[in-house]
Amino acid sequence: MLVSRLSDGAGGGDTGLGTVRQAVILAGGFGSRLRPLTRTRPKTMVEVHGTPILRHQLDWFAESGVDQVVVSAGHLAPVIGDYLASHRLPLRTDVVVEERPLGRGGGLKLAAAALNRPDEPWLAVYGDIWTRFSLAGMFAHHRRHAALATVALPRPWLPRGSVECDEQGRVTTLVSPVPPPLRVNGGVYIFEPSVVELLPDEGDHEEVSLPRLIRARQLTGYLVDGPWRAINTPNDLDDIERELSAVTGDA
Repeated sequence: MLVSRLSDGAGGGDTGLGTVRQAVILAGGFGSRLRPLTRTRPKTMVEVHGTPILRHQLDWFAESGVDQVVVSAGHLAPVIGDYLASHRLPLRTDVVVEERPLGRGGGLKLAAAALNRPDEPWLAVYGDIWTRFSLAGMFAHHRRHAALATVALPRPWLPRGSVECDEQGRVTTLVSPVPPPLRVNGGVYIFEPSVVELLPDEGDHEEVSLPRLIRARQLTGYLVDGPWRAINTPNDLDDIERELSAVTGDA
């Protein structure tokens, strides 16, 4: 494990009673579906509205009271390190680098070992997620349900809208304002310290750890209705750029 202490920002949050003070960003994947954008940079460094996804996440965490983030890196990790070393950051940011691919669960476990407060809850987010919602609200929900883990559950985005039909099958609406009823794993978690022991040294936590938590009834869901996007393909990036331009009024 290699830990690079790249910034010691002025974050601080509160005493930890009302927020999570530490977080992990999972950024070790190859981003194959985002090529050619990921040929020279990891997926988390792809820019959304002129700013890397990673920086969007750091700013969001800092605004929410987090004061330490550990980035779990692998593919093209020096690109992440160079960016963090050359920018003033809003909170302390460390990087751990996988010597070989460990999978998402292994990457989380590696990064969790570098957190400064091993006896406190911690946040985890996938490095390709762009979102804004209340982490304080999520943490309050987590504490209220007293589970070992909480996962954010946003609605999937349907950029092309939906179609409604009447009982005879005739189209009545081409673009419905009604949001889809389904919820998806939003790639944002709150974990209690003991969850680290459930993470695999190598492999995917969604295949190993989350099923165990579900069987033990120790995984709760937090409904998110704010903006949320997973940036998996160039089309995803184009869609969110158009959406943000409409909000900000950019041409």
